[in-house]
Amino acid sequence: MEIDRRDFFASLGGATAIGLMDAEARADSLEDYMSQRLDDAVARSQAGAQKYPSVAEIEAQIDTRSHRRGAGSLFVSGGGNMKRLEPLPSKPTLLDYFKYRFSPANHVLQSATRALKTGMSEEVILACLLHDVVMSLIRVDHGWWGAQLFEPYVPPKTTFAIRYHQALRFYPDSAAGYEYPEMYYRIFGRDYAPSPHLETAYKFVRKHKWYMEPRLVTVNDLYAFDPKAVVSIDPFVDIVGRHFKQPKEGLGNDNSPVAHMWRTIARPDSPL
Repeated sequence: MEIDRRDFFASLGGATAIGLMDAEARADSLEDYMSQRLDDAVARSQAGAQKYPSVAEIEAQIDTRSHRRGAGSLFVSGGGNMKRLEPLPSKPTLLDYFKYRFSPANHVLQSATRALKTGMSEEVILACLLHDVVMSLIRVDHGWWGAQLFEPYVPPKTTFAIRYHQALRFYPDSAAGYEYPEMYYRIFGRDYAPSPHLETAYKFVRKHKWYMEPRLVTVNDLYAFDPKAVVSIDPFVDIVGRHFKQPKEGLGNDNSPVAHMWRTIARPDSPL
């Protein structure tokens, strides 16, 4: 099996993180990484043969796992043990969270880069940059959780785009350049039907004057999974500066309605 060295390093948090590991930990991490790649390859092979699981088959897997599928990535390891997190500065900014908690954030950086290159509005670019980072905390209904996390700090259009991109993912719009993702048949099941709240949200947004904001997030979301892409937060620093209302006390310390969410992301190892 061929291993992409850069992708492997990124999965562990980069060369610095690897340098802090002993030889045994590196070997274990490599084995876990190769096992995951093998599972992914098998899944792709099955998808190519149209052997998608049913919703019932996916539900039957629940009691075979030691964790819930909806748990955020800061709370469940994708393979092997959890890694030790670096402490945040006393007054953390959004960029600090990207560096210390959302990293490597490759997918959202790819999504925002694509939106930037194709001339999207800054509200949409910011939404693309932020739309999935709440998955560090929780995956279930991440559109709504993500919108809530950022609502006090970003423009209304950005909040709207983050909230409703989740529902629009399940509804194609060929005119906008979005088709139903094939990988969803594998993730959700070949006979999956969106939940009633997603159907209701879709019908609402489809008639809304801001429909294209979340739709453009889905367009830039679907094609942002290139493992070889080289991306950086740097091109978005000015956009964040213009549109993100950074609290002077630091995210999590500003007594906002969502400060507790930022504190949870900051300290996921806290027992209570």
